Amino acid sequence: MLRINLILLSFVFFVCSLSAQNSTNQIQREHQPIRIITNNWASQKVISHIVGNIYQQLGFEVSYLELPTEGQWFALKYNKADIQVEVWEGSMADKYYQLKEENSIIDAGSHNAKTREEWWFPSYVKAQCPNLPKWTALNECAALFSDENSGRGIYYAGPWEKPDRARIRALKLNFKLITLNSSDELWDKLTEAYTQKKPILLFNWTPNWVNAKYQGEFIEFPDYDIECETVPEWGVNKVFLYDCGNPKSAWLKKIASRSLAERNSCALNTLKNVNLNNSQFEEIAALVMIKGLTIEKAAKYWLSENQSLWRSWISKDCR
Repeated sequence: MLRINLILLSFVFFVCSLSAQNSTNQIQREHQPIRIITNNWASQKVISHIVGNIYQQLGFEVSYLELPTEGQWFALKYNKADIQVEVWEGSMADKYYQLKEENSIIDAGSHNAKTREEWWFPSYVKAQCPNLPKWTALNECAALFSDENSGRGIYYAGPWEKPDRARIRALKLNFKLITLNSSDELWDKLTEAYTQKKPILLFNWTPNWVNAKYQGEFIEFPDYDIECETVPEWGVNKVFLYDCGNPKSAWLKKIASRSLAERNSCALNTLKNVNLNNSQFEEIAALVMIKGLTIEKAAKYWLSENQSLWRSWISKDCR
């Protein structure tokens, strides 16, 4: 009998210990920092800190992870990061759809903003190449965009996932691609060229602060269609893919890890309520790129000026 009682006591102790461990694990999960991804352009960084500041006011611990766009998907899929506030259709759709189909991420909804990512030139270039923005004018005026005597134009791209080399091949453009390391390098190139009224062709997007400071236009490539990426016979080139432009009115989403959805409904549902339009994105980016504020100061300034808006984002789950 004594042996049975000892066994029973041991079992009860084991169950209590397991229950306590599970309870501890649950508390740790609930109090795990919300890990927000930051990329290398102004609006994304500021909005990440806006959302992070809101979470901190709700009592959550927040950390920021600086990641390249191509590296963020692994972090989201394997519980190394929780939130991305700017997922652009033009450059991130393939990875987004892949992880969504795998059920590896949570779609936290779209912003009201509509996006476009494309080759762009300053308006003053049209005086020298009047058939712009038609894409067929690029070869007519390739020499204008060259810094050599070769007559081959230069297109400056950023460090993001874009099929620009495939497009150059498919549309037989007399251009070479130079990839810069950051958006800051792109804007340095633009500022230098704009000051000298020198022709330049570079990657740009909207919404973006650039539109408030520089006048310019996107190149009008053949309209985007999903078959442009999958069916060689679809477009003007019957052999190669990507003989089209990017989507012209594309979505801009927010996504979260499945881990965040499981442990923090307040944070997830608040993220779902975060919603900005084109002019708000441009205003946020301009706080850094035109007014010269730091990322954190820009976030705090925006929060102080838009209290009724961001307070309306806080989910009822948090109250």
